[in-house]
Amino acid sequence: MRIFFLTENFWPYIGGVEVFSAKLLPALRKRGHEFLVITTHYYLDLPDEQQYQGISIRRFPLLSALADSNIDQLFKTAQHITKLKRDFHPHLVHVHSVGLNALLQLQTAKAYPTPVLVTLQQPLLREGIKPDTMQGRIVRSADWVTCCSEALLANTRQWIPEITPRSSVIHNARDLPPLSPEPLPTDAPRLLCLGRLTIQKGFDLAVRALKLVVDRFPNVRLTIAGDGPERNNLEHLVIELGLEKSVDFVGWVAPERVPALMNTATIVIMPSRWEGLPLVALEAALMARPLVVTPVEGLPEVVIHQQTGLLVEKENSKALAEAVSFLLSQPQAAAAMGDAARRRVQEVFSFKNCVDAYEVVYRRLMTVE
Repeated sequence: MRIFFLTENFWPYIGGVEVFSAKLLPALRKRGHEFLVITTHYYLDLPDEQQYQGISIRRFPLLSALADSNIDQLFKTAQHITKLKRDFHPHLVHVHSVGLNALLQLQTAKAYPTPVLVTLQQPLLREGIKPDTMQGRIVRSADWVTCCSEALLANTRQWIPEITPRSSVIHNARDLPPLSPEPLPTDAPRLLCLGRLTIQKGFDLAVRALKLVVDRFPNVRLTIAGDGPERNNLEHLVIELGLEKSVDFVGWVAPERVPALMNTATIVIMPSRWEGLPLVALEAALMARPLVVTPVEGLPEVVIHQQTGLLVEKENSKALAEAVSFLLSQPQAAAAMGDAARRRVQEVFSFKNCVDAYEVVYRRLMTVE
């Protein structure tokens, strides 16, 4: 089966969506599926054409064209993608995580009609789901919609009820890492926040919580791994709160180094303001790390309160500090939660089951053709 895979960003970018798709596509390719990935350059100086594990990638300057209101460039891009579709003869178009990739599909859908799968990895913007918006149009036009969590599917069906009979959940998943979990460090406890440094991730709340935690556990340290537009604000907040000696900014961490980084952590903190089903939660659980998270979208599907971690109220740094302090004061309970998290993710979020589920949807849509 030939799949025309439209995604806003792809390898070598290493956000959660990008890491997931960079694992999923090679796994499906091994089962005989052929992919052509259509994406953007985003902010890196990347070639227009590239190969990744036998998968062809084509990149287009869509962001710059939109920023410059370059209608001629947008028209040429649509023409080029139409030609690629006709040359590739896809059995299916897969729009993965709705962004600018949705615009490319909407511009070229009539020129080459084929079944369309839309995968949602993040909540739709409430104002964006109207029929005349890009988000609303791409979701309503899909032959099938998959969501990465039960919560995201329920919300999307509530807002766009007509997709109910043609939508389902396929949880994000991760392979069991080759590295074995190490005991939680307790003598010099280490908290970890990992992900893009954006408002969404709520790492400012983790910094504010740390201010309260160090009063009771003066040797605790917080590692903030990742980069993004909020880095300067976070660094200034650390200085403002007098936490320079307790916080380490380590920048981007390559996916293959994440298990080793998890092994240095006592607790992984995810005070997110919104999410789909973040891979970081799965990666932490697979390394037997207890999680302290907010109950947004898919996170409660990974973290069972007081069993595999702790859920805390959104936007509440005091509650976050209390949860972290409890786990630091109860190392046996923390270790037990980490072990339970590892077992749960292996049982519920199997990568093989995830690949199987996408293959089932692909073949189901093939019967529509």
